[in-house]
Amino acid sequence: MQTVQVRHWYGFGLSLLTAVLWGMLPVFLKLCLEVMDAITITWYRFTLAALFVGWLLHRTKALPPLRAISRSNNMLIAMAAIGLIANYVLYLQGLHYLNPETAQVLIQLAPFLLMVGGIIIYKERFNRYETFGALVLLAGLLLFFNDRLALLFSSLGQYTLGVLMVIVAAITWAAYALSQKHLLKALTAKQLTLLLYCAGCIVLLPFSNLNTVLNMNTLQLAALIFCCANTVVAYGAFTEALHVWHASKVSAVIALAPLFTFLSMEAAVRIWPSHFVPSDLDQWAYIGAGLVMMGSMLAAAGKAK
Repeated sequence: MQTVQVRHWYGFGLSLLTAVLWGMLPVFLKLCLEVMDAITITWYRFTLAALFVGWLLHRTKALPPLRAISRSNNMLIAMAAIGLIANYVLYLQGLHYLNPETAQVLIQLAPFLLMVGGIIIYKERFNRYETFGALVLLAGLLLFFNDRLALLFSSLGQYTLGVLMVIVAAITWAAYALSQKHLLKALTAKQLTLLLYCAGCIVLLPFSNLNTVLNMNTLQLAALIFCCANTVVAYGAFTEALHVWHASKVSAVIALAPLFTFLSMEAAVRIWPSHFVPSDLDQWAYIGAGLVMMGSMLAAAGKAK
């Protein structure tokens, strides 16, 4: 009984750490976007993560076996790589036009779309808890954009473009997650991640402008380093949490990520007022954001049912 309790709190702590890191990430990505484009930022994040994960697997003699990269898996690996690369780049492109809070609330569509994909592809079923959670999430999104709905549907401006990019980023993440479900039968999570990060490094390199890192000031460079480290640490905490705790509970805690984005933005506005301005969100938008988080948590809890 004591061991279970320790694993419970350990899993909760790791999940909370993941939520905090993922919640803070959009704020620091916004700093990087002042100088560097989305593709170059993603290349740096993939490269550092690939080097670290590759070193870790080499040290433990657990590099991906060639037999796992079979002809039958090649297409799924390509689909997962395209989905993950597109998710990283499109999210950043959307963040360029949006404030961090809006981008983080919108990306909560990703787990909802993953559930929909599971129904279509793997013939899974929504139970009533998941259905209720999904409805709460969608209602929260409508409330969050209550004063911007007319703007979203009336013209294709920068705000609408940013929203569309983040929605597509959520769709591509769901495609990546659905593709990896079968691949994890032949590869471990770390081995698959290494392959996907290496694919990202190769694909994005011709389109990256690596010299822009020389134009960054100390704050922006520190933000880039944080974003790269975040990719490794947050993923590591997430993977370890899944090993020691229930996936549904991990997902429910991670759904709190937008809360930490809001808190991070409040701090960023006070610490770096020359880089950030307060977001013009009304009370209904904050209530909507709360419903989005609640809907994600309910859907995750429903999965356990």
